[in-house]
Amino acid sequence: MEEKSTFEEFEKIYQPNARRKLLPVWIKIFIWIFIVMGTIAVFLPLKGLMFSDHTNLSIYGIESTQMYSPAGIFVISLIVFKGIVAYGLWFEQEWAVKAAIADAGLGIAICVIMMFFIPFTVDHISFTIRLELIPLYFYFKKMRQIQNIWEAI
Repeated sequence: MEEKSTFEEFEKIYQPNARRKLLPVWIKIFIWIFIVMGTIAVFLPLKGLMFSDHTNLSIYGIESTQMYSPAGIFVISLIVFKGIVAYGLWFEQEWAVKAAIADAGLGIAICVIMMFFIPFTVDHISFTIRLELIPLYFYFKKMRQIQNIWEAI
C-alpha cells in the first residue's frame, strides 16, 4: 500500500489557476482594463485635492466633469468597485463570482435607467442606446454559468 504525502494530497485538491481557467479570454482582457482603471480611480481624489477636480468621468452613460459632484463620486465608486471585482476574479477569490454577478446586474440596471428613464425626466440628457449592455449581458450570463464550479473549487 502506497502512502501519499501531505503535499501530494494538497496538490490534488488545489490546482493553481483552476478558477482563472474558467474565464474566457475576453473577460480576462476586461479584468486587466478594470484593474488599471480601478487603481487610477482610487488616486483621482488625491489629484483633485492637489491640482484640479476638473476631470472627464463617464461610465454607463453617467458623465461628470467634476469629481466631487454626486455624479463624479458615483462614477469613481463604480470604477473602484469594478476594479475590486476584477482583482477578485484574477486572484481567484471565493467571493469574486458573486461580486461579478452583482457588478453585471448593477451595470445592466444603470444602463437601462440611463436609456429609458433619465432622458424622459431630465431635459438636458438625451436618449442614447447603451452598447455596454451587450458585453454586460454575456458577462452576467458567463458568471452565472461558472458560479457553481467556481465555488466548488
